[in-house]
Amino acid sequence: MVKDRLIQRTLVALESIRTGALEFEAEYAAVLANVAPRNRASARNLLHYLSLRQRDIRPLQQDLQSLGLSTLGVLESHVLASLNAVITCLEALAGAPESEVPAPPADFTTGPLLLREHSRRLLGPMPPSRSTRIMVTMPREAADDPGLLLDLLREGMDIMRINCAHDGPAEWQRMVANLRLAERSVGRSCRVQADLAGPKLRTGALEPAGHLLRIKPRCDALGRLLEPARLWFTPETDPEPAPAGATTVPIAAAHGAWRRGRMLRMTDLRGRSRLLRVLDTSDRSLLAELERSAHIGEDSRLDIEDAEGPAGHFSVGRLPPFVVPIRLNIGDTLVLTRENRPGTAETVDPTTGLIVPARIHCTLEAAFEHAQPGQRVWLDDGKIGGFVRRNHGDTIEIGVTHAPPGGAKLREEKGINFPDTDLGLGAMTDKDLADLREVVRYADIVALSFLRTEQDVQRLQDEMRRLEAGQLGILLKIENALAFRNLPRILLAALNGPPIGIMVARGDLAVEVGFERLSELQEEILWVCEAAHVPVVWATQVLEGLAKAGAPSRAEVSDAVMSSRAECVMLNKGPRIVETVSFLANVLERMAEHQDKRMALLRRLSVSEL
Repeated sequence: MVKDRLIQRTLVALESIRTGALEFEAEYAAVLANVAPRNRASARNLLHYLSLRQRDIRPLQQDLQSLGLSTLGVLESHVLASLNAVITCLEALAGAPESEVPAPPADFTTGPLLLREHSRRLLGPMPPSRSTRIMVTMPREAADDPGLLLDLLREGMDIMRINCAHDGPAEWQRMVANLRLAERSVGRSCRVQADLAGPKLRTGALEPAGHLLRIKPRCDALGRLLEPARLWFTPETDPEPAPAGATTVPIAAAHGAWRRGRMLRMTDLRGRSRLLRVLDTSDRSLLAELERSAHIGEDSRLDIEDAEGPAGHFSVGRLPPFVVPIRLNIGDTLVLTRENRPGTAETVDPTTGLIVPARIHCTLEAAFEHAQPGQRVWLDDGKIGGFVRRNHGDTIEIGVTHAPPGGAKLREEKGINFPDTDLGLGAMTDKDLADLREVVRYADIVALSFLRTEQDVQRLQDEMRRLEAGQLGILLKIENALAFRNLPRILLAALNGPPIGIMVARGDLAVEVGFERLSELQEEILWVCEAAHVPVVWATQVLEGLAKAGAPSRAEVSDAVMSSRAECVMLNKGPRIVETVSFLANVLERMAEHQDKRMALLRRLSVSEL
């Protein structure tokens, strides 16, 4: 008797959910009419899923589990088909006549196939032994080192990412040319994605503390020498390329037989005497090694000594500026300036004795027009946080309330986020429009940064059609709280055009919504996109420790395992990027045998043997 009541209660609840899903679809009939016919089934399934998730069905899930039926836990790609199947089972259990079954837009077979097809159209063919592609951000070296592209392609790179915030059209073209050479050599194709930079707020330049080089040999934890520093002294006006691992030091003027020397003697900027041993010479340059640290300044003099005594001397030429970051602690004040002047650390006015707060330029004028007192501000991916105290129009005064123990160092070109401020910005800048005209000639995918509404998507689509590039794929980067809230509308708008995908840009998104909510939001993005049969790119700091330092943390490896639920994973650049691609490909291949999205495949486990 109790079981009969449970069956009836569950059946009524599911029929109500199915009816609500169909009514929700009818409510958005006008929106569906604007969706491209090939994507209409996906848009309908998305609306069904959104209707379902407007309810709290946790009690229903428990009832279904107690009846031994599907708990609707993996229905994203085929919502109505799943509801129909469970309702039919419940009607059989209840001995009730089978009700009329509404035709689903996607079933248990076609739903996953639609996602795979949309992924193939945007991201390229699925690799043979894994379902998740690997995207790699190109470093500057990719423009001049064809071997780097060859190695990346051999290890498993599927998509080459060009970040238009860095380098320029000449470098981008050389990167693509090197990729095409690698494709012919390896016999495998690779997509090209170009990321438009968007209107990102950044810190400006800092006032240099001087022009100098800080040279440090490599030592162990106890300060014992492991490897001397190598310096390549070469004429400033016509330099010779430095040997691998050597720091170039320009020579302004030389006197005497300075290339005959065996030793170099100098006094560094701290007044410390230093001796360098000459390893090799050329017609115009010499290579020396240094076993102790040194601060070398412009016009520093180095005396040459050989077996017979002094042989000559030379002076150091123009050196790069040495910039000291601004250190900020909780309770400090930071002033953002509209005027583009080099930033300075906190100082004391010698006349009044008052503290002059640290100052740094903010690159986006809209911040000075819209920021209000009390609104949050985050800098450098959330390392430094605070609130707007005052906005004077030309300056914004920030009270620092978040910084690590011992303070944080704020450097040039670091991101600034105003999560509470509507900056009134479109996603595309004049630079983006110029870059778009360039990259549509060789890119397969264009990524739109910092979009907020469906109007931003429509603007990009219009520009691409105007450039006769409407067939290219579009990747939409979810980087702020407003874009996340508008995700369903953004997807429905984007489904009327070329192949689309969503990138979960977890760095900026975490700063906007709070790190404690990031995991929840990335799950929701994965679910909603699967319901729309739209591929997802998992991005930001994936295996960063391995790419930059050669050793991943345990958390990074776990993150890489979780990334297998997306259709693509993005790696950022780093000196160990080739090794990182190989490592990630191996992880993704192993996970492909165990899991498809969130569904466990239950492959035979060797550990099951007793």
